[in-house]
Amino acid sequence: MDLGTVIGLVLIMVLLLASMAMGVGIGPYIDIPSVMIVVGGSIGALMISFKPSQMKSFVKIFMIAIKPPQEDRLELIKKLVAFATKARKDGILALESEVNSEPNAFLKKGLSMAIDGNEPDSIRELLEIEMEQTSNRHKVHGSIFAQWSGLAGAMGMVGTLIGLVAMLMNMADPSAIGPSMAVALLTTLYGAVIGNVVGNPIANILGLRNDDETVVKEMILTGIMSIQSGDAPRALEAKLLSYLAPSERVSQFN
Repeated sequence: MDLGTVIGLVLIMVLLLASMAMGVGIGPYIDIPSVMIVVGGSIGALMISFKPSQMKSFVKIFMIAIKPPQEDRLELIKKLVAFATKARKDGILALESEVNSEPNAFLKKGLSMAIDGNEPDSIRELLEIEMEQTSNRHKVHGSIFAQWSGLAGAMGMVGTLIGLVAMLMNMADPSAIGPSMAVALLTTLYGAVIGNVVGNPIANILGLRNDDETVVKEMILTGIMSIQSGDAPRALEAKLLSYLAPSERVSQFN
C-alpha cells in the first residue's frame, strides 16, 4: 500500500472536516442538490467522454493509486542475473522449467520466445509493442481522473449559475435566498474538492505508476536480450543497475 497517497487523502479530509466543524459545523456543508449537480453531473459527463469498458474499471484504477503492484527491482536484477548464469553454463534451454513457473507475465513471454529460438529483433519488437500498448491504456486510465477534475469544476460553475438564477428569481422571498445561495456556493466547493483532492492528484500518481512499470519492463527487456546474446552475468548486472538510482545500486558480485 502506498502510505503517501493514503495519508495525503486522509489528512486533507480530516483538515477540511475539522475546519468545517470548528465553524458552523459539518451539516450546513451537506447539500443534496449540489451533490447531484457536481458529482452526478460530472460522472455523467465522464460516461459520455469514455467508453463503457474504460469506465467499468474506474474503482479498480483508483485502487491502483492506493495499492499499486510492487516490483522489487533489486530482486528482479538478481533473478535475471541468475537466469543469465544458468543459461551461460547450461544453455538457454535449461531455463525452460523455471520460465514456465515465472509469475511475471512479461518476463515469461520474452524468455519463452528466446527459448523457442525466435530472432532477437522479433522478440524486441513484440515486447516493445506490448509495452507501448500497456502504457497507452494506463494513460487513458489516468486521463479519466484528469478529465473528472475539469468536469467537476465546470459542473461546479453550472451549479453556481443555477443557484444564482434561483436566488434572483426569489428576491422577494427572503426564506428562499439562503437555499439558493447554498447551492451556488457549495457546488463550487464540491467541484474544487473533487478536482484538487481526487482528480488531479490521482491522475498524477497514476502517471508515475505507469512510468515505474515501463522502467521495470525496460529492465526485463534488456535482461532478456542479454541472456539470449550470452552476455556475462556481471555485464548484465551492470546494465540493469544503471536503471536504479546510484544510492540503490547493490552488486551481488562485490
